[in-house]
Amino acid sequence: MAQSGGAFAADGKPRPDRELSLSGTAELVPRKGDRKPIIRLTNDGFKQMGSAWLVRRLDLTRSFEIVFTARLRGGVRSGADGIAFVAQGIGPRALGGWGGGIGYRGISRSVAVEFDTYQNTPDPNSNHVAVTLGGDPDQHIATAEPSMPLLGKPFRARIGYDAAAKRITVHARALAPGATEQLLLDESVDVAQTTGENRGWIGFTGATGDVTSRQDVYDWAVTTPQA
Repeated sequence: MAQSGGAFAADGKPRPDRELSLSGTAELVPRKGDRKPIIRLTNDGFKQMGSAWLVRRLDLTRSFEIVFTARLRGGVRSGADGIAFVAQGIGPRALGGWGGGIGYRGISRSVAVEFDTYQNTPDPNSNHVAVTLGGDPDQHIATAEPSMPLLGKPFRARIGYDAAAKRITVHARALAPGATEQLLLDESVDVAQTTGENRGWIGFTGATGDVTSRQDVYDWAVTTPQA
């Protein structure tokens, strides 16, 4: 079922105008003809970092799924550094480092799924998805390179957590007509244990460094199975 309560509208989508805690450069940008604004994590400036968390905690001992659309726009040839979906046990004002920190470096009790658009020293390339633990983007426990570019055009992502099996799966697809969803990662992670909380915060982080990008997240929703 769609997560209910004050943080969500009747259609299961969060109400970011009321229920998100924003830090750093994160802001809400109105959309034409749509009452649900864009979450803009960075706005094409240097050394920016932003985070947006649901104020209402999520039960991390139960399975959940989050879907969202992202558009990461850089310069003609490159953009940096990317965004991450993060579950964490620090609080609704948590914000990590800029650049390769992707806005979550240093959020110690966290699980992150990063969508990285810039190759820093520990990265396999400038177009990869990774799972990291403990707020350390330099230590990937799993990585994958999607066939679609993360930078430039919007893509749709679906992240699932199976609490019984303690596994995270990551799917993504381009929004182009005929595009098919790819299973990118399927990794063993105990989210509640890693975050140190049975009920933690979920949301998004993003950052830029010496290369910039405008990084937007929109049309996102969280679902949890019925008890």
